[in-house]
Amino acid sequence: MTRKIRTRIAPSPTGFLHLGTARTALYSWAYARHHGGEFVLRIEDTDVARSTQDSVDQILASMHWLGLEYDEGPVYQMQRLDRYREVVDQMIASGHAYRCYTTPEELDAMKEAEYARVGKRRYDGTWRPEPGKVLPTPPAGVQPVIRFANPPDGVVTWDDLCKGPISIGNKEIDDLIIMRADGVPTYNFAVVVDDWDMAITHVFRGDEHVNNTPWQINIFNALGAPLPQFGHVPVILGDDGQKLSKRRGAVSVTAYEEAGYLPEAMLNYLARLGWSHGDDEIFSRDQMVSWFDGSHLSKSPAQWDAAKLAWVNAHYLKTIDESRLAALVADQLKRRGIDASVGDVQRRVPLFKDRCTTTVELADWLAMYFADVTPSAEDLAAHVTDAVKPAIAALADKLEATEWNKAAINAAIKETIAAHGLKMPQLAHAVRVKVCGRAQTPSIDAVLELFAKHFVIERLHRA
Repeated sequence: MTRKIRTRIAPSPTGFLHLGTARTALYSWAYARHHGGEFVLRIEDTDVARSTQDSVDQILASMHWLGLEYDEGPVYQMQRLDRYREVVDQMIASGHAYRCYTTPEELDAMKEAEYARVGKRRYDGTWRPEPGKVLPTPPAGVQPVIRFANPPDGVVTWDDLCKGPISIGNKEIDDLIIMRADGVPTYNFAVVVDDWDMAITHVFRGDEHVNNTPWQINIFNALGAPLPQFGHVPVILGDDGQKLSKRRGAVSVTAYEEAGYLPEAMLNYLARLGWSHGDDEIFSRDQMVSWFDGSHLSKSPAQWDAAKLAWVNAHYLKTIDESRLAALVADQLKRRGIDASVGDVQRRVPLFKDRCTTTVELADWLAMYFADVTPSAEDLAAHVTDAVKPAIAALADKLEATEWNKAAINAAIKETIAAHGLKMPQLAHAVRVKVCGRAQTPSIDAVLELFAKHFVIERLHRA
């Protein structure tokens, strides 16, 4: 191919950017970057009744969070209506499109009749001009739709980047509507004009679009426009084995951000849902760009695995810059109404990050340092027993005069245990419950060292 590589992602703003679209965006972006090409963001907003600005904002926020920067856009289809009408007029003049006055009721009856006759529900071509054919008189007051005059014979064939050669006979498809009566284009027409005008060379999308592709190829050919190469990637299946989709089961990209996942982990995980590079499980964006040449795309559906995503995220949580991690955790705390400086959070992150898979879990741990805790009645009953209470009070007094570091705290605890004839777990669990609000933590001396001394003493003295 001699044209400059240009790919695109074209979500509709009728809801959030879901995981399947995010994966397609990633593949499109990586392919363009691999070849030194360009990546375009297009907003397909012709479904006026369901499109919202909130959805547009969420799509843009998701792309930004994932780091999938685009070279052009966002381009909005509803701002291109004049262009679509111009192309429609050209197609009518060239005989590749025609006006159809069939009403919705007539179309329903027509499709039922066609189904009874040939086993397919489709338009019967009543208004399609043919040599020697006399068309009905256009009914008064009816605004026509515009239909594409699909070739009646032959086969549409393309070599799919993912699925390999695909052929569909023209007899299997009918003359689709390319412009509604209100002048708004339909998907299969608008997408062709857009890809033509934007010089798109490669189209990665979900395999639910395979059946749209013959129409689109025929429209490209009717316009004399160069064809892009198509790659239809398999669907992502949820835990129930059903397809993840915007309307069923798919969680938005921004929901994962809020849940404490890192964008590099999400990109890494999404990339492996339908593509591979040997046995590599963990790789950077730069590595993916260097490897992603359009090959090694899976032909089989991918299974969403929340545990695998958590494992990938835990890896990145351990390896990213701690100042950045601390800032993310501070943001999570702020959402809970807890103010903590990034510096104070960063000092405490190393002790807990290896135990966590998300920044939400890290915030769960660190909240005890910046907000009061309320131990459960069960933990208090199980661990803060009458046998241990004297030792808790003694430890609180001892800590008053203890230098505030891990070694000194550890020594104070051991001295208290010896003086009261206890075992380490008895006192350590009780201290954890009263100071941390939970019975299980990392090493108690390391945990206490990160508290302000007066917090520990105050919580130990509480009844």
